[in-house]
Amino acid sequence: MAVAFSIGVRRSSDQALNHKADQENGFWLPGEDDRTLILIHGLTGTPNELKFLANFFNRKGYTVVCPRLANHGRPMDILKTTTWQACYQSVREAYVKIQAKGRSGPVFTAGLSMGALLALLLAEEFPDEIAGVSCLSPTFFYDGWNMPWYRHVLFPLCCLTPLRQFFYFKEEPPYGIKNAAIRQRVHHYYSRATLHDVDGVAKHGYPYIPATLLYQLHLCVRHLRPRLPLIRVPVQLIQAQHDDMTSVKNSLFIYRKVGSQMKELELLQNSYHVVTADQEREVVAQKMLEFFTRLQGGATTTPADACPSGDDALLAS
Repeated sequence: MAVAFSIGVRRSSDQALNHKADQENGFWLPGEDDRTLILIHGLTGTPNELKFLANFFNRKGYTVVCPRLANHGRPMDILKTTTWQACYQSVREAYVKIQAKGRSGPVFTAGLSMGALLALLLAEEFPDEIAGVSCLSPTFFYDGWNMPWYRHVLFPLCCLTPLRQFFYFKEEPPYGIKNAAIRQRVHHYYSRATLHDVDGVAKHGYPYIPATLLYQLHLCVRHLRPRLPLIRVPVQLIQAQHDDMTSVKNSLFIYRKVGSQMKELELLQNSYHVVTADQEREVVAQKMLEFFTRLQGGATTTPADACPSGDDALLAS
């Protein structure tokens, strides 16, 4: 990540605020049966990063709901004021709408990066209604191989002090993507985008991350951490062994702390952070489907081959 500094963020023009509906909202794909999957995108991300999974599960009969997190798709001066509670409220409202439609089948949820934390929070609030959670590249701390060595000094300075109002972190290659063709398309937009550019956000997400949102992630983690032992819903963790943004330690931390009797950890060998759109997106979809199918079949315990076999093996590069 590179760092940008701005004394003031340009106020939004009427034209910038005039977004299309798909920038303001997520999507809802009606299914053929009574199963529902809530998909949650990451911080400064977009529902577009989950479209492969959405289409995959919708073809399997699931109703798929993917809310756009609060203020995502909006200009930077609005986005930077977003709280983690507002992001969670976007997810909660999606769940409430599902219930209001009278759907009686199982409801699963899956989230990417910070979206995984929001999925866990939903499971903690509604333990009797959420049938299972799939955490994809969960983000408790940025410690991947592409994170700058100086982050331990710079992040606290920029994010945990009032200076966060003025700092932005620029996304840099590989952008969480190992697939060269997809990474090139993202690079074409990110390398040219300005701090205030929202034209490509609906498709690619934001090229800049406000330090204020990293602070909100910090607060979200602080809120969720002591609640992990209280979560009893079955949990699946899927992460790339060579995640460039958040290492496998994130999934291991959740695996050790969560109170679920049934929990699984799957490691990918040919992807980076955005596993929902990268080289092994089909593997991710299939692993999730198998997990949800086992739960519908009444599984309540963790298969032996889904248990971590040892930290040394899991953390080996």
